[in-house]
Amino acid sequence: MSRIVVVSGGGTGIGLAVAEAFVRDGDQVVLVGRRADVLEEAVARLGSGSALAVPADLTDETEAAGVRDLVAERFGRVDVLVNNAGGNVALGAGEPSLTELWTGNFRSNVLTAVLLTEALRDLLADGGRVLLLSSIAAVRGGGSGSYGAAKAALHPYAYDLAADLGARGITVNVIAPGFIDDTEFFGGRMTRERRAFLVGQTLTGRVGVPEDVASLAHWLASPGAAHITAQIHQVNGGAERGR
Repeated sequence: MSRIVVVSGGGTGIGLAVAEAFVRDGDQVVLVGRRADVLEEAVARLGSGSALAVPADLTDETEAAGVRDLVAERFGRVDVLVNNAGGNVALGAGEPSLTELWTGNFRSNVLTAVLLTEALRDLLADGGRVLLLSSIAAVRGGGSGSYGAAKAALHPYAYDLAADLGARGITVNVIAPGFIDDTEFFGGRMTRERRAFLVGQTLTGRVGVPEDVASLAHWLASPGAAHITAQIHQVNGGAERGR
């Protein structure tokens, strides 16, 4: 039986690579994000029979509840939830104020995950999987501080959620990527020097790609990972050592 897989921020980059990994298994993927046009392009790429676009602003509790209602009506359950939506306000256009920087990163990276997860909690199937996308910045800091702090807030949330859901065989894990190329996160702002610096920090001598993260997400959702929960999994080529 195919699984029902919900991926937030699933229109591009890591989210799209994650969706592709599950579609290859014959699973039904629900892509959630703010931009309807981007989601529809992703659905066309994945195949309309395998993917469904659900536009929603996941910083809004009402819209997150709307996603839940649609999924409940169409599928009745969620087998895998991948909370990938997020971003760094500091990398956007303009210069946000200190308040805008910190509240913006909290909304983009914490609320998007928490509101969707809590909205879908009652639909999670026994033996299901919940994944939250964090960042290397949550482990070692970097940048404005607000982005790493927001991502780090997901870690204790995942621990508590894992404790709440573990008796039903549902695992909850966090993936913390390092520098991943071919994503919208840096939006073409990466200089050649900065890129070389980040690659130089790795032990593998290469940039990460969305498929590196997608492969781990796919495995964590497999039966082979049924006893792995409440963990932070780094994907950074050794740029930051494990803890």
